[in-house]
Amino acid sequence: MNPKMHGIDAQPGDLAQLVGLSHKNFILTLIPGAEFQTHRGVLKHDDLIGKPWGSQVFSHMGSPFFLMQPSLAELLRGIRRNTQILYPKDIGFILVMLSIGPGQHILEAGTGSGALTTALAYAVGAEGQVTSYEIRPDMQRLAEKNLQRVGLAERVRLKLGDIAAGFEETGVDALFLDVINPYDFVSQVRKALKPGGFFGSILPTTNQVTRLLGALRQQHFAFIDVCEIMLRYYKPEPDHLRPTDRMVAHTGYLVFARPVLVAEDKRGEELEELFVETGLGPL
Repeated sequence: MNPKMHGIDAQPGDLAQLVGLSHKNFILTLIPGAEFQTHRGVLKHDDLIGKPWGSQVFSHMGSPFFLMQPSLAELLRGIRRNTQILYPKDIGFILVMLSIGPGQHILEAGTGSGALTTALAYAVGAEGQVTSYEIRPDMQRLAEKNLQRVGLAERVRLKLGDIAAGFEETGVDALFLDVINPYDFVSQVRKALKPGGFFGSILPTTNQVTRLLGALRQQHFAFIDVCEIMLRYYKPEPDHLRPTDRMVAHTGYLVFARPVLVAEDKRGEELEELFVETGLGPL
């Protein structure tokens, strides 16, 4: 998925997806003169370049494939990883809840293999920027390779360091923490976010969520949401439509909040009480 490519035909440098029997698929970069070898035969890149997306192509052994543009979800599922990555079902909701869009500056901590980083970079567009902190050099190197593979490395600034010392950036549009102890860094988050900006985090256990909620209240974050995303696929058979045997259930608790500026005015006390009573968070 070359973010600069909008044509209907496959071109040199594009990321292409070959989908074969039983939905077995391969993702490759189209390079003139190159060959792609599979157990079902060889496909020459020159035979793929110039063909409309969605075309059926054949290996030298006659095995059929469809030539497709890989979706962002396919790229994320196929990303090289050393640790568990965020699932597309969570990433999509994160992008919407954090209101990620073109031209924004987004801050992230816990780069990992770069799955969310990739989605953020895709969403901010060519004029936007993602700054991502990681404390582990090996993970940062892997994330950089993954970003280069999909042509999004120029939109991301990777930083190696401990966020306990704070972020160098200020006034960012949104910030996401994918670390085991986000509650220890809420003050750093507040200093980096613009007033009214968007904060999000993901955690595996309820006790971690509880600690984060307490830290958010202390740092005057409001509009707090806690949720989890369940995803169930159905078998696409018109005469036998039913759920698949497995579903993607709990992967993590998502927490969202926004920093607000509290006025030292008694007229705001009633609104603050309403926020606390309804669970929306404190003013």
